[in-house]
Amino acid sequence: MSVSRISVVKFKSKEACDEMVESYTSNAPSEFPEAEQLLHIRIDDNTSIAVSLYKDKEAMERASAARDKRMGAREDQYESVETHVGEVKLNHKN
Repeated sequence: MSVSRISVVKFKSKEACDEMVESYTSNAPSEFPEAEQLLHIRIDDNTSIAVSLYKDKEAMERASAARDKRMGAREDQYESVETHVGEVKLNHKN
């Protein structure tokens, strides 16, 4: 079964979140080519959630360098970052 990484990022400003949303939606598919699925959810002006699904833990680990680069480029703009990793038990698609 797939594994997922969920990152909840709260930014210091709406503008910082706006910039990240634009960058992520434009670039994430090419930055994370092994991801089976990428989701991005903006939950308020300053907070977004990124969900990535990978075939297995090894594929997710191979994506870590790209994730670290992306996250490091804006770390001064974060109020908080919370990350969770787990096994996907249901991935229903219609």
